[in-house]
Amino acid sequence: MPTRRSMHERPDSSPVGPLAGYRVLELGNLIAAPFGSRLFAEFGAEVIKVERPRTGDELRRWRLFAGDTSMFWYTMARNKLSITLDLRTARGQRLALDLARHCDVVMENFRPGTLERWNLGFDALREVNPDIILVRISGYGQTGPYRDRAGFGGVAEAIGGLRNLTGYPDRPPTRVGVSLGDQLAGMFGAIGALMSLLRRERDRLEGMAGDHSELVDVALYESVFATLEALVPEYDAYGVIRQRTGSSLPGVAPSNSYPCKDDKWVVIGGNSNAIFPRLMRALGRADLADDPELQDNPGRARRQEQLDAAIAAWTSQRTVDEVMATMEAAAVPAGPIYDAADIASDPHYRERDMLREHKVDIDGRARRVRFPGVVPKLIRRPGYIDHVGPRLGEHNQGVYTKLLGLSNEDLEQLAAEGII
Repeated sequence: MPTRRSMHERPDSSPVGPLAGYRVLELGNLIAAPFGSRLFAEFGAEVIKVERPRTGDELRRWRLFAGDTSMFWYTMARNKLSITLDLRTARGQRLALDLARHCDVVMENFRPGTLERWNLGFDALREVNPDIILVRISGYGQTGPYRDRAGFGGVAEAIGGLRNLTGYPDRPPTRVGVSLGDQLAGMFGAIGALMSLLRRERDRLEGMAGDHSELVDVALYESVFATLEALVPEYDAYGVIRQRTGSSLPGVAPSNSYPCKDDKWVVIGGNSNAIFPRLMRALGRADLADDPELQDNPGRARRQEQLDAAIAAWTSQRTVDEVMATMEAAAVPAGPIYDAADIASDPHYRERDMLREHKVDIDGRARRVRFPGVVPKLIRRPGYIDHVGPRLGEHNQGVYTKLLGLSNEDLEQLAAEGII
């Protein structure tokens, strides 16, 4: 089991997460690999984020409405240590390998071949640390005819099949409102690393000596494709090519977004055999509840437009609160479509500790800002937020002196040479 000493001192009252003692070296930029390593950081692992000297991760200035650091950065880099290091230099590469000696996992999301050009490929990492787990996230994976193409999350959502399903049939394909492809890939990367660590620890317990390393190859487009249910099987089996269907769920009825009279919208899912009659009776439509053709989903799917029209006619005459009260009483799954202000004022989010308040500096003023809580919830060893995203190079001295044994004079020289 890992016994690594943390480079970051936390108060004695801070919780100890289930990944305490593991160390992750993050070589990624922007979203995919940083999201994966954030999951490690939230559950106690020490994550050392390597950033370019002077400029840092581009995410620091994405969606920047005020100040010099974005809320996106503060969220994505929470609990991490920030060091600067120029991986394009020989000295920087040697320092990266020295860091890898002390780590369990390396996560990166550069184009295939980049680490090899920097002398930091899997073989080089394994040579200095035969137990290393390397997670490589790229647009199209480390092999195949597209491996050298540049790939971003939005492109992966396109080639992965998601964009063609998103939007309305009479309009161009659209995107979801977040970087979903990147975050899915980061999550699959974290899962791959955790599985590899679990296998490594089991091998050690069973007394297996030798190389316990693993290479986790995550492609952005495959991470998207993995979530698309039976898209290709339905094509092979039935010749069906699914298309955009707006807010409805094709072949599953009734399940849609419905308007309320206060300019709000509500999602109602009455698509199970047990729930459908309760929903119809709550709407005063016993005729539909008792209709023999509507007792199972194939029949309801054939009459999807009729059912959606009946539900919309009822919801549009009521406020969202009135709709929700009726749905709760009938035990029908339903929820209002929230914006940020709705989420920020919702008591359930607050009670579940999903809005965590932290102080951040915006244009020289300390502001209390609510950040997303930690998912999933572990009861005995929960995840936590120790701090939001750090300043660029904030932990250079601690990591380089305590972990690698460099002196302050060494750091001054490295800084003068632009290596850190």
